[in-house]
Amino acid sequence: MNPLQPPDSHYLRAAEGWLDLGNHIEANEELEKIAPLNRAHPDVLLARWHIYAKAQKWDACVDLGKAMVELAPERVRSWIAHAKAYTAQQRYQEAYDVLLPALSKFPKEAGAHYHLARCACQLGKLSEAVEWIEKAFQYGGNELKLKALDDIELKPLWDKIGQL
Repeated sequence: MNPLQPPDSHYLRAAEGWLDLGNHIEANEELEKIAPLNRAHPDVLLARWHIYAKAQKWDACVDLGKAMVELAPERVRSWIAHAKAYTAQQRYQEAYDVLLPALSKFPKEAGAHYHLARCACQLGKLSEAVEWIEKAFQYGGNELKLKALDDIELKPLWDKIGQL
């Protein structure tokens, strides 16, 4: 999909800036300035997803994630955002089911493996979760390992992660 053009690209950047500052209300105001035809652009949908996530409107995030996957299946962030909306609701099987097919498109994407590990862990599939987290570390490096050791959804794996 083509990038947004000014002035809509400026409104999007302003919204992202407000999100970085922790103000999802102002971010939403900026997105409302975008021309209606461009509001379904994947970058705008992702920004809106972050706004709704900040407001904990997870059902809306699920819908936005689904739309992003349909409109921009070539973007791993679409798949991960969709799955994260399910995990925020503790709907781990649905998140897992969203992410698993994404691996055929993004086999070396550390984030997809990482989130699959979180889901598998919460579903009680610990040996599978270890396999996913090992792949996540393989593609994502030590920084991801530090994140995993602080991720409560991976708590059942913390001892194992410390040994990897």
